[in-house]
Amino acid sequence: MSQMEVAVIGTGWCGGIRSETLSRSALVKKLHVCEIRPDRLKEIAALTNAATATLDYQDIVKNPDIKVVYISTTPEQTHYPIARDCLKAGKHVLLEKPIAMELFEADELIALSKRNNVKFTIGYSQRFNTKFAYAKKKLGDGTLGRPVSVMVSRHLSRSLGKKIASRVRLSPAAMESTHDLDMVFWLLEPAKPVRVYSQGAYGYMQPVNGSYDVMWSTVTMDNGVLVAIGGGWNLPPSYPNYCATWIEVTGTEGSLFLDDTHRDNWLNTVKEGTQYPMSTMPGEQVDHVFAGQMGPETIHFLESCILDRPVMVTPESARMVMQCYLAADLSAELNEPVDIPLSNQALSALADIKSEQNNVAAGGAR
Repeated sequence: MSQMEVAVIGTGWCGGIRSETLSRSALVKKLHVCEIRPDRLKEIAALTNAATATLDYQDIVKNPDIKVVYISTTPEQTHYPIARDCLKAGKHVLLEKPIAMELFEADELIALSKRNNVKFTIGYSQRFNTKFAYAKKKLGDGTLGRPVSVMVSRHLSRSLGKKIASRVRLSPAAMESTHDLDMVFWLLEPAKPVRVYSQGAYGYMQPVNGSYDVMWSTVTMDNGVLVAIGGGWNLPPSYPNYCATWIEVTGTEGSLFLDDTHRDNWLNTVKEGTQYPMSTMPGEQVDHVFAGQMGPETIHFLESCILDRPVMVTPESARMVMQCYLAADLSAELNEPVDIPLSNQALSALADIKSEQNNVAAGGAR
């Protein structure tokens, strides 16, 4: 059996899941871990029996035996430089979303992966959700006929939303609906988005990082299909990592409704109250079984590298998603539709908005 030496850079929530998943796989010859927090590094190294553990990701980059790298770092601004260095070193890379903070960064990463003939993918794990995979099948085999519309409504608890929003100033469209944009574009392939109109509403999150509590985006596809995606992160904090999603797909010959609200797993205790186990987007370990998407996604990428198979999520598709959530942010700011691909005028307007936000943040920090 072919095996590879693998590394995980960043071993927080998602990186921890990937590290533990890889440590159990017979496809991994040796596991290497990197983390900037010494206590967590020691913990994950012991948990996974890692071959090496380092505080400096350059140790991973410089190790020629490591062929595959999973980058799960925060804040999100670290994605581009770490992925760039790993791709330059000729390593296959799975990078958590977002692919980058700027489109030119995404373009450089894509170019590097092609130049060095290495696999590069983005962690859009919802494609490994069995319900969404079923939707893909039913659209693909013609059961629903010609697609007409797709609606996705996703909401997180505010405790999780605050955790995400506190580390970087990105909108719920960029940090949450990004998964659903990817999933819907995958369902509707080869259709492409051509226009985005988005609106947002402020509430609990505004004092946290100036973000909307919820955003709804209408996306028009080039084949006329209408997509509506709503993402919010202001549900009551009673169960910390709760995520509830509802999906509706209509076609000329049928419809498909998918309930991913996790109401089928409901635990209520005197001490903790109502809980929804296995309701997190990444999933979680349940004894010997991983319940969720991130475990299978992690192994799928490793198999793609070993067997030289195509990756599930191309970096080009991740860049398209990035354009759409940037368009959603701009649309909500301007209160008007924004065309895809983004024009130079739109990119300039986005740069002005970001500069203004940075100035406000700097003023508040004084």
